[in-house]
Amino acid sequence: MTDAHTARTIVGIIGNVISFGLFCSPIPTMIKIWKMKSVSEFKPDPYLATVLNCMMWSFYGLPFVHPDSLLVVTINGTGLFMELVYVTIFFIFATSAIRRKITIAMVVELLIFMSVVIFCTLYCLHTTKQRSMLIGIMCIVFNVIMYASPLTVMRLVIKTKSVKYMPFFLSLASFMNGVVWVIYACLKFDPYILIPNGLGSLSGLVQLILYATYYKTTNWNDEDGDKEKRFTNAEIQLDRA
Repeated sequence: MTDAHTARTIVGIIGNVISFGLFCSPIPTMIKIWKMKSVSEFKPDPYLATVLNCMMWSFYGLPFVHPDSLLVVTINGTGLFMELVYVTIFFIFATSAIRRKITIAMVVELLIFMSVVIFCTLYCLHTTKQRSMLIGIMCIVFNVIMYASPLTVMRLVIKTKSVKYMPFFLSLASFMNGVVWVIYACLKFDPYILIPNGLGSLSGLVQLILYATYYKTTNWNDEDGDKEKRFTNAEIQLDRA
């Protein structure tokens, strides 16, 4: 019979695979930007937000903050690297105004905010329980903010009775990702992983219900003209453990 630790490891590996797929979802957008040599109307905000989110979860999973969370570190460390690549591509092809925005955001996130968080965590809190609570609560806050972003897309779906701007497979992957990490958190109870991913699975489920409800009323004409909007909406729905 499989023990809880082994089961948790298996579920965590599955979660890593699904999360990796979500981190890969902006690649078509990056290819488009590279070919156009311009960011056009795409925005760097989702990538900048995800960089911070991945940094927080990577720090949360370290042994001296929250022991036995290696799989949280592996996927969020991978996600952090990928998001930094996306931000770099944006920076290369962006206008001077957007470059300035990216530079300011990265300085605030990397050099100021994370430095303060790491210093306060390591030098003011002396047990993993205290450190897990502080970083865990902050991770929940950032994840809730990220999960609020698809609300704009869902509102558009209801208003237009069209799911053209809400990719089915991304919604499905978001739902599956949330469910897998909920199971992972329950096998060795971790409320800081459970709460945000519970909200994420609920958000994905609502998107799937909306897709089933409005699929038949969707006008699928003019597909090419809508690709850019679909890619933009896909970017803001990235979920992390």
